[in-house]
Amino acid sequence: MILSLTPVAKILPQAWNTGLLVAGISLLATAFLVVLRGQISDFSSRQSVRSMAVFTEQDLFPSLIANAQGDVLACNGQARTQLHARPGLRLEQCLKTLFANPPAILLRLQSLAEIYGKAREDIVTVGSTVPVTVFSVGNGLFCWRFHMDTPGQWDDVAFPVVTEGRNGAILRVNAAAENLLGFRPDNLKEVFQTEPGGESAFLQAQTATEQVSAVVSEISRSGTMRDLLVLPLTVSGPSASGASFADLPVPIMCVSPEGSIVEANRLAAKLIGDIQPGETNLDQIMEGLGYPILDWLQRTAAGEPAMRSEFLRLTRQDKEVFVQVTLHRVINHGQTTLIAVLNDATELKTLEAQFVQGQKMQAVGQLAGGVAHDFNNLLTAISGHCDLLLLRHDQNDPNYGDLVQINQNANRAAALVSQLLAFSRKQTLRPEVLDLRDTISDLIHLLNRLVGEKVRLILSHDPVLKPVRADKRQLEQVFMNLVVNARDAMPDGGEVRIETEVVILTQPISRDRATVQPGEYVTVKVIDSGVGIPADKLQKVFEPFYTTKRTGEGTGLGLSTVYGIVKQTGGFIFVDSLQGHGTEFTVYLPVSTAPQEPAPAEVAAAEIPSARQGEGVVLLVEDEAPVRAFATRALRLKGYTVLEAESAEEALRLLEDGELNVDAFVTDVVMPGMDGPTWVRKAMETRPDVRVIFMSGYTEGAFGDSGPQVVNSTFLPKPFSLNQLTEAVFQQLN
Repeated sequence: MILSLTPVAKILPQAWNTGLLVAGISLLATAFLVVLRGQISDFSSRQSVRSMAVFTEQDLFPSLIANAQGDVLACNGQARTQLHARPGLRLEQCLKTLFANPPAILLRLQSLAEIYGKAREDIVTVGSTVPVTVFSVGNGLFCWRFHMDTPGQWDDVAFPVVTEGRNGAILRVNAAAENLLGFRPDNLKEVFQTEPGGESAFLQAQTATEQVSAVVSEISRSGTMRDLLVLPLTVSGPSASGASFADLPVPIMCVSPEGSIVEANRLAAKLIGDIQPGETNLDQIMEGLGYPILDWLQRTAAGEPAMRSEFLRLTRQDKEVFVQVTLHRVINHGQTTLIAVLNDATELKTLEAQFVQGQKMQAVGQLAGGVAHDFNNLLTAISGHCDLLLLRHDQNDPNYGDLVQINQNANRAAALVSQLLAFSRKQTLRPEVLDLRDTISDLIHLLNRLVGEKVRLILSHDPVLKPVRADKRQLEQVFMNLVVNARDAMPDGGEVRIETEVVILTQPISRDRATVQPGEYVTVKVIDSGVGIPADKLQKVFEPFYTTKRTGEGTGLGLSTVYGIVKQTGGFIFVDSLQGHGTEFTVYLPVSTAPQEPAPAEVAAAEIPSARQGEGVVLLVEDEAPVRAFATRALRLKGYTVLEAESAEEALRLLEDGELNVDAFVTDVVMPGMDGPTWVRKAMETRPDVRVIFMSGYTEGAFGDSGPQVVNSTFLPKPFSLNQLTEAVFQQLN
């Protein structure tokens, strides 16, 4: 800053002033970039913490996200309950009742995680051993996981669990195990003659009165302790399992190495669906390994190294279900059998899909923003030069129709780019207070033309509908896309209903991984009686470029655009469908408490003349040569004197001439080198009264939530027409 002001103070020789000025500007630009980079990094870190917090919440063990200084940023419910952790506390404070010297343990493990990406250590405490795992997740963040064994955690389960300590000592038996054995043993040898290994096995368990056959499986291990699941079998053959097997509170099956399901208990049959023991094969009802499921079964049965647990997708038609299948190899009377324990993993896979989808949406959104910027520059040049040609041709000219076609298709391309921006939630919204009855009524004639003669459109409004705050043009696009989708779902005709209603929520609504908070909402339902959407495709309809239509009939952007607009407006959208009976889309928009404003914008727009002559000097700064050439010619045609510059630095050099009079700056926002707002602020230090027009292929929000923050400035989004450009300059100067 001092270097920048030295030339103004005139305390150094004139020859030094230029060099010091450039050095000062360079230092200021570098400081600005450092601050901007820090803000972007902070935002990225907060996004990462929020994403990881969703997954840690599903963990059965205490899990926390902490920074390199040991500050807790997020924690799951188990950590809050068992460690009394909460965001803002120091990690060592949460562990002081668990470990004797938490700072030393944390420092040691965190240092290893920084080097290797992951570290694990079994920490010996009073009465137990706690395995601690830490992962480095980037940006100076660490995920801590404490595999704590909670005393009495198996007391409420209905199947027998025995907890073994050092040298076979039995530390705990739950109520189900005590009922099975008839006593509380002190050592594992009192129950089993053979020491249970790591894999499941058929063993003879000694009870107070007799020996019973049981499948013994290790279900968890913590340091020197392990929990053993004891599943009694009332008779020897897997095909004749007793009631204890059928009533086990976990889904479990006996499977042959060839994949045939020998036996399945009640919960397994409920989870999987229709099972015929002895006839149904595992590879008929599950898929998703990437290689044959039978190979996995045979490798496990042969004792070869293989993953014991896999996530598979059930081939059910009614809904999408994922299961985690854990295989245990057991030997019974010389015959190898596989015990498959199932866990419903649908929610976990849904969370994973949501996370992947969020990452994909963010990446595609950034790509869409960049593509939109480049396309808007191209479309500005195309439509602008087309406007210049139309000025030289009248309607009787044979080329006039071709020029009109070029202009119309350029506008269609601009609308598609606008859809990309809407999908990525980066378009500029101009919200106003609306009565949806009026908005839909203004649109009804267009909607009737869109649905055609075979489809009947019915409106049903709440008589006391309350106003909402939204961008009218974008909201109209939402309704048009939903109605067109409803029409396409009814090829033989039918009925589309649009219903509006005021809904007061006293409790939060949670569905589709979204939570609608209590409050007053206006709901808009678009209901059709069409073919419906299959259950396994229902969650994909808002994905970008996903479409069930044939090639050439849809872009896959319609519903993703709707989703983007609704979310950016602060609302929610949900879909319900029953195949063969129709689909219902429900949009929730929060009720606005602001008074409804008169909207004279349409009248003002209608009064804008097609051509108004002006006078004055305009400095045009644009790095894209075709856009600069069109804008220069357009402004000169209207009587303005135009000075051109292809960069901010060139513009500042022109303005060094103190005798040069400039009335308006028309500048691009994003350019190589110095950007638009930066050079304009510098220029206005000596020319504070100059009017400014910022133009950009990005949206206005691309350079700050509150715009460029330059006085006497306005924003002109690309692509713009000849009249829009000249009118913007005229309005600024007059």
